[in-house]
Amino acid sequence: MTDPKALINNLSAALQASDITSGKSALNQLKIWMLEISLQDSPAESISLAATALELGALLSAADDDLDAFARNISQLKPYYDALSASTILVKTERKCHVLGLNLMHLLVDNRLSEFHAELELLSEEEAGTPFVSFPITLERQLMVGSYDEVLNAGRSVPDPSYNFFMENLMETVRDSIADCVEVTYKSLKLTDAVTMMKLDSVEELQEYVQDKRDDWLVEGDMLTFQPPPVGSKAADIPSMKLISQSLSYATELERIV
Repeated sequence: MTDPKALINNLSAALQASDITSGKSALNQLKIWMLEISLQDSPAESISLAATALELGALLSAADDDLDAFARNISQLKPYYDALSASTILVKTERKCHVLGLNLMHLLVDNRLSEFHAELELLSEEEAGTPFVSFPITLERQLMVGSYDEVLNAGRSVPDPSYNFFMENLMETVRDSIADCVEVTYKSLKLTDAVTMMKLDSVEELQEYVQDKRDDWLVEGDMLTFQPPPVGSKAADIPSMKLISQSLSYATELERIV
């Protein structure tokens, strides 16, 4: 007979030890046990144990850098949260706010802002005020106003190491947004200026970014040249660097509206 509490302890221990293989084995056994659970008829304790298992599964997926598995665990977890909320017995899982915060980070990384705000509407005031949840909320506000330096600095004060994976992915999303704005704002740019705007550490890192993601950008000496826009449209050549922040803000706000 399956002992879910023992399996949860095994899963938790594997997560703490960064033993992904053992953790996945325990999680798979727990998911087989969960097939016996009815969200309508099972006791609140069983539903809570299932939710705890999926919370640990989401954390395990984050530790494994597996966004797809993380999303699956979150999708499977939500009906259990709904069942617990509807229960006459007040039951709270230990890692709910932690996992909710990571899910908000995931939505930010994917630029799924409509879903991000929909999730916020489901949070209680208490949940939204926890460090796990308030962290991505603050990040989203910074992104909306184009405060990319603050987003970068936020990487040094994550509420838990599990957020680092999402922060790394978020910075890629931010960098791509900056690149999109830069290439329509300028015809050419000094490499050193591009490094600063792109929030990179060196010209070499910029060249790697161009090679990996922007093969239509041209590096010529100490200058970065962008391909001209399609026939029928013309990007203005704006030499004033101080306007880039405003351009980024407009672009980000437009994405939010759309």
